[in-house]
Amino acid sequence: TAVSPQAGPACRVAQSLAQYCVGANYAWAMAEGLFLLRLLVATSGRRCVPAFLLLGWGVPVLFVVPWVVLRYLYENEGCWERNEKVAVWWVIRCPILVAVAVNFVVFVRIVRILVAKVRAHQVSRGDTRLRLARSTLTLIPLLGVHEVVFALAGEGEGGGGLRLAR
Repeated sequence: TAVSPQAGPACRVAQSLAQYCVGANYAWAMAEGLFLLRLLVATSGRRCVPAFLLLGWGVPVLFVVPWVVLRYLYENEGCWERNEKVAVWWVIRCPILVAVAVNFVVFVRIVRILVAKVRAHQVSRGDTRLRLARSTLTLIPLLGVHEVVFALAGEGEGGGGLRLAR
């Protein structure tokens, strides 16, 4: 895509900001999952709030800034919307995949805790399993667990059925 010399830098800044926002989205999902796990395991999570804020807003900077530098040095064409050099794209993609993997582990641990609590109380009410199912189904989009299925689906053009489903 041809970008005028005047629009190029603004377009690249917008693309960089978009990548930061995507990274922050995954980082915040991970922070929320870890916070929820902390609340279930420990008595309080309030002392960790600054750490979770740093995780949500700060961690994306750690991979977006190197991505911007690499894009500028090795792939400074157009509006940075295409990912021709796969190695440069993995600077963004790897931390996102790590966040998805951490959230999946957190999800499994939370579900185990919920199942243990339901079994421990042995409540005679029939809606206990329904509550557990509802809690689990609520956690799936909250923690982005559905992303595990699509984590390695291609981001580029073309693609197969998995990319189309995504």
